Amino acid sequence: MKTPWHMAIAIVGTVILGGALLAAQQTRKVSDEFRRQFIKDFKRIGLNTTVGDAALLRILVESGRCKRGVEVGSATGFGAINMGIAFERNGGQLITLDIDPAMIKTTRENVAAMGLEKTVTAIEGDALKTLAELKGEFDFVFIDALKPDYLKYLKLIEPKLKAGAVVVADNVIRSERQMKDYLEYVQTSPNYDTTIVRASVEKNDGMAISYKLK
Repeated sequence: MKTPWHMAIAIVGTVILGGALLAAQQTRKVSDEFRRQFIKDFKRIGLNTTVGDAALLRILVESGRCKRGVEVGSATGFGAINMGIAFERNGGQLITLDIDPAMIKTTRENVAAMGLEKTVTAIEGDALKTLAELKGEFDFVFIDALKPDYLKYLKLIEPKLKAGAVVVADNVIRSERQMKDYLEYVQTSPNYDTTIVRASVEKNDGMAISYKLK
């Protein structure tokens, strides 16, 4: 039989446990609010994706249940932190690549500020070299770097793409002439279904979204 003393201990334990759970929930809520505000206040530069495009990337990653992604062209990390949220929710990982040391430094700082260090890894170096060094399979790719090299980037990562992978290429309307070979490839290859969308009119531009069939 429980004594009043045992009952008191049980009540105190319940209160402590309940308080801990409430604190955890509140911490998570604050974290989500902080992230939303951080994204809202993000000082974007010309090389960053637009707000609408970044939101589309996040939705594509999360809705596709993608687990391993690579971004070619980090800039200051606006795309990476948006995609990083989705990869975190999916229990996945994102690797973002950039040749500019200053860009990688800023991206790492922004990733850390968002608490996404365990999900997003920023690698410095020429993507034409670092892509070849990546191990394992990938199911999501976002290309937003040197426009004439888009097809080269894709060809380097293509052997590592799973069937069902999604490949997104940015700036395909305004920079169409610089990436004609890339667009012709993804639009005519039997291995891909491709469409071009405008998620944002901010830059009067668009993205090519390709689904790898096999």
